[in-house]
Parts: sequence; C-alpha cells; structure tokens
Amino acid sequence: MKPRAIKFFSPEENLPKTKQAKAAPLPAGYISSSGKLVFPAAVLAGLGIDPASTHFKIGTQDGKRKIKSMYLVPAVGSDQTFSFEKSGRGHVIPLAIILKKGNVNFESEKLIFKISTFDFDQATQVYELTIETETPKPEYTGKPRGRKPRKAVDPK
Repeated sequence: MKPRAIKFFSPEENLPKTKQAKAAPLPAGYISSSGKLVFPAAVLAGLGIDPASTHFKIGTQDGKRKIKSMYLVPAVGSDQTFSFEKSGRGHVIPLAIILKKGNVNFESEKLIFKISTFDFDQATQVYELTIETETPKPEYTGKPRGRKPRKAVDPK
C-alpha cells in the first residue's frame, strides 16, 4: 500500500479573516490660483511642523519637464530656503514663478497636493507633495476601439 500525502490544517486556518483597517488618508493642501502652496493649520500640526521657525529647501525630481511632485527638505539656515507666511486660517509658501516654469496650470484648474514623508538620510525627514487635480479623471465611457468581435454563425 502506497503512503498517501495528507495535508493537515492548523487552528489558525479555521479563524474568520478580519478586515484590515484602511490606512488613514494622507494629509493634503492645495495650490491657490495665485500660485501659493496652502497648508491648513491642522495639517501642519498633524505633521509636527512649526511654521514660524521652520525653513525648507524646495526641489523637484531632476530631469523632468512638468512638476508632478515637490520635495520639502527641512534646512537649518535661512540661506537659499523658503519659509511659511501666515494667510487666513493656514500658512502659505509663494511659488508662482517656479510652478509656471514647471508647467503647473494652477490658474485655470484647482490643484491639490497630498503630503507623504520619507527619510532622506538618517537625520532628515523629507516631505513629498504629490500634485494632482481636485477631481479625479472620469472613467472612459466612449466608443470601444479596435477590431470588432467575430459573430458566431448560426447553422441552418
């Protein structure tokens, strides 16, 4: 008689799967029609940024024509850095000329940015602002392209 391969179950396999909690949405701000990055006060508090004393070096990915994301690197000195300005209920960084050079159309469409963080080196945490339109692109519902499917021939 041949030995049979038997698969054994564990008690963990019999437990119902728990739904994983959705990740919290990324903090966000928007680009005003005058070309200012607007950070609401709640977002700055959530990120732990003190707008009065924090200065940033601002950059984009090298070699790209259109700006799709910007990087804010905290800097110690105030030489060659940008700082926050108080505006309404939040704080802003004016970047109109840089955004125009980067082909960002902030004058005619409402743009938002989502803020994520990553470690630039061991001591520096960098903020990445991913720029996108406020309304997502609608799903394509137009005429289907390509060859039409073959119809089955009815034998009579």
